[in-house]
This record gives sequence, C-alpha cells and structure tokens, in this order.
Amino acid sequence: MRRSSSLFTRLAGAAAGVVLAAAAVLTVALPAQAATLTQVTGFGSNPGNLAMYAYRPDGLPANAPAVVLLNGCTQNAAGYFANSGWQKYADLWGFALIVPQQSSANNSSSCFNWFQTGDTARGQGEALSIKQMVDYAKTNYAIDAARVYVSGLSAGAAMSAVMLATYPDVFAAGSVIAGLPYRCATDTTSAYSCMNPGVDKTPAQWGDLVRNAYSGYVGPRPRVVIWHGTSDTTVAPLNAAESRDQWTNVLGVSQTPTSTASLPAGTSLEVYGNDQVRLYRVAGMGHGTPVDPGAATDQCGTAAAYFLDTICSTYRDALFFGLDGGVTPSPSPTATASPSPSPSPTAAPVCVTASNYAHVTAGRAYQSGGYAYALGSNQKMGLYNTFYTTTLKQTGPSYWVIGC
Repeated sequence: MRRSSSLFTRLAGAAAGVVLAAAAVLTVALPAQAATLTQVTGFGSNPGNLAMYAYRPDGLPANAPAVVLLNGCTQNAAGYFANSGWQKYADLWGFALIVPQQSSANNSSSCFNWFQTGDTARGQGEALSIKQMVDYAKTNYAIDAARVYVSGLSAGAAMSAVMLATYPDVFAAGSVIAGLPYRCATDTTSAYSCMNPGVDKTPAQWGDLVRNAYSGYVGPRPRVVIWHGTSDTTVAPLNAAESRDQWTNVLGVSQTPTSTASLPAGTSLEVYGNDQVRLYRVAGMGHGTPVDPGAATDQCGTAAAYFLDTICSTYRDALFFGLDGGVTPSPSPTATASPSPSPSPTAAPVCVTASNYAHVTAGRAYQSGGYAYALGSNQKMGLYNTFYTTTLKQTGPSYWVIGC
C-alpha cells in the first residue's frame, strides 16, 4: 500500500468531502460497437500507482482528439464511463477516451489525491501518471497532441484542475464539475475547509498558485469550464466562484462576464473573456455530474447516484472543446442544425435582427463550440451570447444567411 489516510477515511464517511457513492454501472443505449473500455498496462513508470483504461471507437482516425475522464471518490473508471455520457459523443464525433482509475492502496476511498502535494506537482505522483497515459495514447493511438482535454467530477474535478495547472502544455481545455481551485488544499486537514465552506482568496492569489505549478511557462493556457449545483452541500458552491476567479486571472480576463444566458433545467451560463472561461450554475442541484437521459443529440447519460438528471453537461463540454468536428447537432430545444444542399427561394424573404442567443433559441441558428451558425448556410455569426447581434435573412425553408 503506497499510503492511506485515516483522516480522509473519516472525511469520506462523513460525506463532507468529495466522496461519491459508487454508482451501479448502467449501459447507455448506443449504436452497435465492437469497441469496449479496455485496461492498458505498461503505459509508463506510473509513480502515482494508477490504472489506465481507454476507449477507442470503431474506425477512430489518426490525429483524433482525446478526453481524459476523472471520476469521483468510491467510483471507478467503468462506472463513470457508462453513466456520464462521454461514450455517446466519442462514438458520434470520433475521439478517444482515457480513463484513469484510483486504487484503495493509494486512498481508502479511491479518491484521486488532489490534496496531497506529492500528487499535484508537475513531474510527480498521480499527476505524472495521468500525463504518461496521455503520452501513451499519443504514441499508440496517434492522438492529436494539440487536442487533448480533461474532465472530472468532485475529487476528479479537483484533479482536472491539477492537470490544467501542472500541464498547460498538454491540455487544450478542461472541465471542473463540482470541484475546487488548484492547490486550495495541501493536506487532508485543509481539505475540510476547502470543500465546505470553501476558501476565499483574491483572483491574483489563486492565479499565482497555478502559475507556480509550472514556473516560467509562457505558452498558451487551457480554456476552462466550471459546473456547480447551487444546492451542493458536499463541495460548497463558493468553490465555483473561486475557481472562476482562479482561471480568469490565469487567462488574463475580467471576473465580470461578457455574456450570460439562461438554459434548460434552471441552468445559468456565464461567459468570461472571449469564451475562455465558462461557469454553469444549476439551480437546486446537489453534488454530481449533470446528465439528461434521452436520445436527442444534446441529451446524455444515465441518472444514478451522483449523476443528476438536469442538463447534459457532457454535450456542452464536448462542444466547448470543439469535439463535434464540424458535425452539426440534430434539432433540439437549444441547438438546431439541418443543413440544406442548396437554398430554395421563397416568395418574400424574411429578415430578422436579434442577438445570436435569440436566433438560436428561435431556431434560426444553432450553436457549436461557443459560436452561433446560421441554420442551413452554416455561416459563422460570432459568439453565442446575448451581446452579439446579427441580421439573418431566410432564403428558403430552414435556410438562413447573414445579411438582408
């Protein structure tokens, strides 16, 4: 046993930390696939003593993207893979999944050790093990090194922040779901106050913790999306705002949103900078990954313990990461795409001037990767928010172009 912590065992037992109940593995309805989640051995020196699992959809092309998935405490790779909805979009849009798994030898509740300095520093422990998994995938699966992403829940979300901070040269973007800022805690004792009620620092103080994780780094920083339920009593909602402060400071943008939007299931979206940071708050939601079971393109996942039936966070994260690869979403309440090979004239063209958000809501446009596109013509209209205004002209059934 590499190490265990009786203090964190009590933390898990009290459910005051990032401990997540193990969910039953449920199968998501997917197209017929021979591909399965498979364990990979020999991926590196593995100083963090983690297990590696990988999923490669049938026919995965060379230079495909990859997403690293980090589950919460007491969960495992298979359970998070099955319930989160990521397999659906990996199959639909063609990208690989890398799913690390913690062991009870490292932590009695199988939590990623986001609060241990030896596991949250560049070139050390669990952080290095996860980076080695990415390196293995680049070499053996021909993964595009410029399109690697990370997403996690709770302890996995805190570890997602670790990877974004310590390896900004590896990850293009990441998602922090019900998580915490990087280096909020440096031992099991400080983990208590970080999780609840949370720790308040200035944006610069939070930003310095990230900058110090890779001292001297001057390259591009990953974009970040944050999800949190407003009724989360395990990881207090304050952590969402503190994470926002950390990553906006690191990316050099204001803590005042450039746009806001109201989404299904009582979800609010705040966009910062040029869509460099997003913060989703889900009203009334507790501690877990937001899912929305169903067959529509923007629906995903299986409702279970700590997989909460609200909104499909995986779909929106996949678009934020740009994983749709130009594939337009199928019609849905918030994203509509039905490209026509050529416009058909109508008797009297209709022109509408509105915000890009209003165009999408009305079905004249759709959003993908944070941008709005005219329905039919697929012309890029700019950022998907309430501040960008575009005039669209209807030139045929379900066919709109920019201008009038």
